[in-house]
Amino acid sequence: MTDRFIDGLKVISASILPYLELRGAIPLAWQLGFEPLEAYLLAVSGNMLPVIPIILLIGPISKLLSRIYIFKCFFNWVFTKSQRKAPQIEKYGFWGLTVFVAIPLPMTGAWSGALIAFLLRIRKRVAFSSILLGLLMAGLIVTLLTYGLANLFDK
Repeated sequence: MTDRFIDGLKVISASILPYLELRGAIPLAWQLGFEPLEAYLLAVSGNMLPVIPIILLIGPISKLLSRIYIFKCFFNWVFTKSQRKAPQIEKYGFWGLTVFVAIPLPMTGAWSGALIAFLLRIRKRVAFSSILLGLLMAGLIVTLLTYGLANLFDK
């Protein structure tokens, strides 16, 4: 395997992680020497990888694990944190979830979006489409900021 392939896997892996997502993966791609379009495509596709399993499995898994006290406490904590953002998203539906995911700040990515979609009982197809659109927008914002600032400071 080439170093470039390994570097691409690093970017995809970073974008899969719940806290980093594409917000951390695109700057990593820049640091590894990827072109903006490559960074964008790797990070967005990597960030989308866990979305379908999360959307499909979060209900059954949370129900099963909630039987164990420590997991019940954890899920209550996560659900409580997510519920704070819920009113705005619920009010605007598809677009509310899209904008929530598109804002490249901590706790506003695909993982949180999928969790909120579950909590608000948004249909799976609608949630997937909304999260995908939000990630495409967030990826564009982070790519423009990362590469734009890098070019600004390189001069």
